[in-house]
Amino acid sequence: MTLQNGAQCPRVLTIIVSYNFEPWIERCLGSLEQSHYPTDVVVVDNASTDRTVEILAEKYRWVRLLRSQRNLGFGQANNLGMKIAIDENYDYVFLLNQDAWIEPDTIGPWVELSQQNPEYGVISPVHFNGQGSRLDSSFARYIGGKLPISSKKSALVEVTFINAAFWFMPVTVLRKVGGFSPLFFHYGEDVDYIHRVRYYGYRVGYAPQTKGYHDRQDRPTPRAMQMRLDRIYYLTVVADVNGSLFSRLWGGILAPWKPALRALLRGRWSEVLFYVAASGRLLWQYSYITAVRESCKRGLPVFLESIHSKIRPIWN
Repeated sequence: MTLQNGAQCPRVLTIIVSYNFEPWIERCLGSLEQSHYPTDVVVVDNASTDRTVEILAEKYRWVRLLRSQRNLGFGQANNLGMKIAIDENYDYVFLLNQDAWIEPDTIGPWVELSQQNPEYGVISPVHFNGQGSRLDSSFARYIGGKLPISSKKSALVEVTFINAAFWFMPVTVLRKVGGFSPLFFHYGEDVDYIHRVRYYGYRVGYAPQTKGYHDRQDRPTPRAMQMRLDRIYYLTVVADVNGSLFSRLWGGILAPWKPALRALLRGRWSEVLFYVAASGRLLWQYSYITAVRESCKRGLPVFLESIHSKIRPIWN
């Protein structure tokens, strides 16, 4: 795409991590194909067991497909796409969940907003559910349940966190912040990354005039899953590049003892053991997590080179 003055417009690479992508391929990739602003697309497939790869090969030859023989997890699969964006001199990356899609006039406004607001490291749309009938429940929590209405097309609304279903980022940010930390296999990667984005002085926000649709089920979280999410949360606290020694110890390593004591009073011995083990594992791995954490402060595109594949996730 060339502007009227002959200059080339900024290049955007959309990165989609797929695992059994089949139910959403048409809506997700179709929305990118219909985008008014052009974007190249790379799909990193995490060893899907359905017809994802076959469908991509048959119907979406314009998509670059990277096939992994094993499930790399969300962060490490995205890192492959981020590395391509740096190596091939793209200007922006757009991280899009496989179960999500956008409207045709979404990417163009992001490019303009990013150019007008270079202090923003991550830009996202308003997140709606898959039917478009209401806000995505997680997004609603991030923004306090109220959606600001702005008449200014140049306006961005700053938030403390926004999940990685739709992340639009300048590649200059990748060159400084790097990729997702290999400490996290699935869940927690985006929390850790936002911590690092903020460490380098960037802001995070969403554009009220743009919309994204995230087709995920909104249902109560089973207790076992909530326990796993708690454990990952403690890891994000210990790994937080902005956190003090006190916050990492009190909010991360010692924090599991609170639910452990509650479980003890209720006679839930399996939960007691789970949280005590979580605390013990974080203490045992503390020096290792700290070393990875410190590597994030060097102003380099960490985790985007093969050497960092040696870093192991704390929990799979």
